[in-house]
Parts: sequence; C-alpha cells; structure tokens
Amino acid sequence: MATKKPAANTSEAAGTDTLDRANSNAKLEQLEDFRSDATGAALRTNQGVKIADNQNTLKAGARGPSLLEDFIMREKITHFDHERIPERIVHARGTAAHGYFQVYEAQGKKLSKAGFLQDPAKKTPVFVRFSTVQGPRGSGDTVRDVRGFAVKFYTDEGNFDLVGNNMPVFFIQDAIKFPDFVHAVKPEPHNEIPTGGSAHDTFWDFVSLVPESAHMVLWTMTDRAIPVNLRSIQGFGVHTFRMIDVEGKSRFVKFHWKPAQGVRSLLWDEAQKLAGKDTDAHRRDLWEAIESGDYPEWELGVQIVEEEDEHKFDFDLLDPTKIIPEELVPVTPLGKMVLNRNPDNFFAETEQVAFCPSHVVPGIDFSNDPLLQGRLFSYTDTQISRLGGPNFHEIPINRPVAPNHNGQRDAQHRTTIDKGRASYEPNSIDGGWPKETPAGPVDGGFESYYERVDAHKVRERSESFGDHFSQATLFFNSLSAPEQEHVIAAYSFELGKVERQWIRERQVNEILANIDLGLAQKVAKNIGVAPPSAPTVKPKKLSLEKSPALSQLNLLSGNIKGTKIAVLVADGVNGDDVKAIKSALLAEGAHVKVLGPNAAPVTAADGSALPVDGSAEGMPSVALDAVFVPGGAKSVEALSADGVAKHYLMEAYKHLKAIALAGEAKDLLKVVSLEEDEGLLTGADAGAVQKDFIAAIAKHRVWAREPKAKSVPA
Repeated sequence: MATKKPAANTSEAAGTDTLDRANSNAKLEQLEDFRSDATGAALRTNQGVKIADNQNTLKAGARGPSLLEDFIMREKITHFDHERIPERIVHARGTAAHGYFQVYEAQGKKLSKAGFLQDPAKKTPVFVRFSTVQGPRGSGDTVRDVRGFAVKFYTDEGNFDLVGNNMPVFFIQDAIKFPDFVHAVKPEPHNEIPTGGSAHDTFWDFVSLVPESAHMVLWTMTDRAIPVNLRSIQGFGVHTFRMIDVEGKSRFVKFHWKPAQGVRSLLWDEAQKLAGKDTDAHRRDLWEAIESGDYPEWELGVQIVEEEDEHKFDFDLLDPTKIIPEELVPVTPLGKMVLNRNPDNFFAETEQVAFCPSHVVPGIDFSNDPLLQGRLFSYTDTQISRLGGPNFHEIPINRPVAPNHNGQRDAQHRTTIDKGRASYEPNSIDGGWPKETPAGPVDGGFESYYERVDAHKVRERSESFGDHFSQATLFFNSLSAPEQEHVIAAYSFELGKVERQWIRERQVNEILANIDLGLAQKVAKNIGVAPPSAPTVKPKKLSLEKSPALSQLNLLSGNIKGTKIAVLVADGVNGDDVKAIKSALLAEGAHVKVLGPNAAPVTAADGSALPVDGSAEGMPSVALDAVFVPGGAKSVEALSADGVAKHYLMEAYKHLKAIALAGEAKDLLKVVSLEEDEGLLTGADAGAVQKDFIAAIAKHRVWAREPKAKSVPA
C-alpha cells in the first residue's frame, strides 16, 4: 500500500493542513446549508418575521388574560412541546403511586362547589407522579433539582389535575419564556453534559440575565432541591387559582400539600454519594414504604384571598415567582391524601399518565397568571405529541371515572366504539344526545368565572411584576444558620463549575448582591470573583422580615415514623441489645435494618443465630437515617477491625445522623476518633440510650455537629 510522502518540514505541513481544512470547511458550508449561525442575526419566527418582544405574551391589559391570537407565543411553545419523542421534555424521570383523597368535614364545601370537596365520607381515587425536572429517564433520583408533584383526582365530575412542584414559585413569570428556561437548564447541546444537573454555563448565563428567576434559583440552592425521599416533600400548585362556591362567588387560592412525614432533606455530600450507591433511591423508598404498609400521607390546604383583597399585598398574586407568606394568609386545611397502592406496570401507568393543568372540574377555575395561561395550552399539546394523538384520555391510567360523551371521533389510537350517526351538536338524528348540562351548583356543567376584561392588546409585563429580589431576601432571611450555609455552599459549587468568568461575576453582582450582600460576598470569595460592595437595585421593604414557615427546621414531623435505622452487628453481638432497640424503634413506626459483615446470619453471644437484613456494604449509611451499635465484646472487636463498619460510623457522623452505642460498643469511638455529642450517645445497654436516641432521630440532623463533622474524612 502506498504511503503519503511527508512534507519537507513541520511548519510547511502545518500550513498545508490548515489550508486544506479551511477549503474543506468552506465546501461543507456550501453543501450543508442546513447549518445555521445566529451571530449578528435578528430574532425571527419560523416564518421569518422579526420579533419585537420575546419576553411577554400578548395580553388583554398588563394583568389580563393571555390571547390565543399570539402566534409568536403559540409557534414557540408548539415547537417546544414537540421537541422530544416519546420521553417527556421535562419531568422525564418519575415514579408514581395510587391512593385516595378525603375531604375534611365541611371545609371544602364553603369554598368550592367541586363534588370531591363535598362529602367527608367519600374517598376520591388519585394517582400521583413525582419527578425531577432536568434529567432524562435514566438520570439519578438525588440530583439537585426541582421535584414535580402532580396529582390526578378521578372525581365523579371528571378528572382534576393539580400539577405542581415541591417549591412554591417558578423561574419565570410568562409562559413565552418557558422554552428558553428549559433549553438553558438542559444538558448543553454540543456535548449533552451535564445530565440531571444545573451546574453549567448555559443555565447560569440565562438566570443571571433574567432577574425574575432569582427567587426560584435560591430555592433550588437550598436543601429543598435534594429531598431525603419523596415522602418528605411539600407540594405546591405554584399559581394562583380560583375556587367558585355554590353561589357563584369566586376566591383566589394557592394550593399546598403538607407531608405528615415532615419535610426533610439530604446533605449535599450525602446526595452525591447516594446517587452512586443507589440511582433509584427515591423511587425505591416510595415503593418499599407502600409495600410495607407505611403509607405516605399529605394534607391538602389552600391559602384563601377574597377578590376584594387581591391588591392588598406588596406583591402581585398573579406573579408565579412570588409566594403569599403564611404569616399573612394561613393555610386552611381541606383534606388528606394517602398513597396506598403501587402501580402494576410502570410504562402503562407511570409513563403514560398525562397531566394537564387545564383539566379542572366545576368549582375550580384559573387566574390570569401568564405562566399558568401558557401551561393550559402547552400541556395538552405536549401529550398529543408524546402519546401519539388526541385520544390519550383513552389510555386506562388517564380515563376519567365519569362518562365522557361528545362528538370527538377518530384519530390515532381511538379505542371507543361510538354508536349513533351524529357526531355533532346540536343534532336531531340521535335525539339530540349528548346534551349540554346547564351550569349551576354541585353537579352542574362547567362555567368559566364571569370575569370582566376591558383592556388594550399589549405585549408588556405588568409593573406589579417588577420586584424580583425582595421575596428572595425574605426567604434567605427566614432560613436557619445551617440552611444559609448550605445555600452558600450550593451557589459556590454550582458557579464553580461555570467556565466563563463574566457569568460568575454577573450572577454575584447583579443577582446575589440584590438578595443578600453577605451571601454574595461569601460566594464571590469561594469562586474567585471580586466581592461586591453594594447591591445594584434599591431594596424594597416588605411587611415581613422573616417567615418561619419557610425554614425546613420548622417543618419536621416530631416523630420517627417511616425512618430507617441501621443496627450494625457481628459474631458475638449482645442479642438482648438488638431485641430491645428493635422493639423500641418498631413501636415508634421506624424500620430497622440489622446489618452484618455479609448477608449470612451472625452468631449472638449466647450462641443463637441472629438473622440479618443485609450487609453494611449493601445498605450504606447514606441510605439510612441513623445507626445503632449493640454491645458484645467479640462483635465490637470484629467491627473495630472492619473497614466498612468504621467507615459506616464516620460517614453517619459526617452526615449529622443520630448514632447510639451500647455497652462495649463505646470503645468504637476511640477507633474512629469521634466524640460524644447531643446526637452521638452511649450507654450501658440499649435501654439506657433508646429514649434519647429516638429523640435525636426525630430532629433529623445533629446540626450543632456540622462544623466539627467537616473535618471527618469519610
């Protein structure tokens, strides 16, 4: 085979290669006219029309409803909705469960004519899907991300979908910006990295240029974005909705789900390690809890604002980047939701379930929130693409329990065989059926709220949406000291991954400095940016300086029901200690995992065989909530020489978990160089420590230990 003669010298070869590549690239550009470079180009629609305003949907007045004639918004969102087939564009990684909702006595009846809120004896079936936002189906459960919290109520009047998140606000104020936000947070297009995370340039470039995102980004930098499990997250409808009572009176409401299990989160180091140890940690936890009969439970409540009070706040109710502090408007409980059955088939149920905010029933209606208005169109459009056509309501998991008769026929995947000749209304051929149901009190036809709209068609943002930082400041000030430190660490980690210095600087100087100057200065120091000396926006004074309801430390359940406790054992263990602690923990509703050197039973000190639930290596400390080590001289001696056991204790200590050591197990403290504290307890036997151990577990973390724990090399 002939070989190519080398060039006379290296520089000549380099020059020839450069020229060849340039010529080759020029030819490719001529042939591949489908490649596009937007540098210096005007922003246009797909039909080539220049766009004057890409920030706001066309509305009837600055605070009025969005208009369907907005072809720019519709084209943009329609294209976005159909960008992925068949996986969800966002919220692709999810898990779900069946259950029921039961209203409390008379609570819902006062607010809404919705049938499922009338009878406290009735259990309305629900299907709930939890998810992450950014990553694909194969991404990890414990990444830093928002968690979707979507509930489908199968009511007698039709399906009601309450489609929300585990955070009460969102990144943007207008739906026209949703494709931009998602494009920015998704993996970067040139290398599809990172998967399931936001620590990259395009995300931080976008949010640093869109100050309305400041509040929500702060929420995602808190521990809310790394929940310990899905049973311990709050849920929010995010938007302001309306409830209509039997007399036709409308009230504004915000939906809240509060977990009976309390609100708990992972530590960042713990979340990263758990992602490697068990990618499916959250879906596994939910599945196992339901299978064991430890049914997760939430209370549904609403914040209620009378129509005449709509403008009494120092923020706009229609702004989805704002909360109503609970100190201003308390949450009124409506009922409880219990998840008590796992799906039979992941694809048929969890993957094919279709949630749409536009699925409402009489008694529930929408506000003019411009993000909600876009979602009403977008979600249905997305499901048509993802599930193959407009008949996605015929898939079993999406079918209402109420009958549905209309003139909509044919299309892909039609399974209903319609009788009769008339597929239109009104008709006389089929006796006029199906017929309209007049609007009225309970069980009447749906009627949109009679809201007066009188305004010019405009593309603008209401001035009342202009404050982007004051609620972020309120949120940061409301966090406990440990939570604030975690926020600083999260921003430092995320921005430390950003390659472009000017993006780091812009986020620190133009966003963080306007939230809290101390926060900005600490993050700046950690990422190599000159600390700002002052905010760039004059702060707005709010009626509240702090909202205790925003701190997770105030949202614990006060019990240990559903927690998972490791009991480390080896041959020679004190069997009485194991029995005693197991009995005490089970009585409190906890789950006990007895872990040995491997999956084989160990021999107790009295010679009896002690079954184990697994090995310490197979059930690492990051997957459990606390650790107990029983006495027994030979067992403790074996654990002292076991690297896995020693690492188990050190890692649990580092992650601020409750640890209790009985009898001879106290000697392990010298082996791993740890000291007793309010959550690291020792006693003569299990009985001596169990009360304080249970109390420490209920606090979730030993926060006072955190400064010392940072030096532990686990």
